[in-house]
Amino acid sequence: MRAAGPIDPPARRSQAATGLRLRRVVAGAVLCALCSTGAVAGTVYRWVDEQGKVHYAEVVPERYRNKAKPVDVTSNAPSAEQQREAGARAQRERALAEAIAPSKTGPPARVTSTPTASRPAPIAKRPAQVPDDRTDCRTWQRLYLESIDCFDPHRTVGGGIKPEAFERCNVVPEPPPDRCRLYIQ
Repeated sequence: MRAAGPIDPPARRSQAATGLRLRRVVAGAVLCALCSTGAVAGTVYRWVDEQGKVHYAEVVPERYRNKAKPVDVTSNAPSAEQQREAGARAQRERALAEAIAPSKTGPPARVTSTPTASRPAPIAKRPAQVPDDRTDCRTWQRLYLESIDCFDPHRTVGGGIKPEAFERCNVVPEPPPDRCRLYIQ
């Protein structure tokens, strides 16, 4: 039961605003639903361009209109022709695999080690040299900048460094400020 008496104006305004918002949301949802059903109702065509690329669209360019064929988008099942092609391809692949596979009745295949020429060479770390107390300042600075350049592609968004960077890059400390002045090039 409502209490007798007038409703205060601010409460009436908030009720009206809420009702208006609700009507707008419902109208927007109905509009979206109507728009989305129109896209499904169109006919989709398939055609192949000069480069052999397959295209699907509702609108076909003028020069491909004679090649374009309508596609049934509701059916995902392969056609009988596609099933035959897949079966033939599977049979060819099985025959090829049997021809490549070693015979089950013959002796086991001998495993040989890979020759050293085909093994990948170990990755050389950058910079190749690490400075020590006898390194001059210009060389130390060059090595320091080269180390920074090596680590840069391995930095994460948060500023960290990925672990694989340490397999490829040498850590070069900043040149000592008491002995070397950093030169800007």
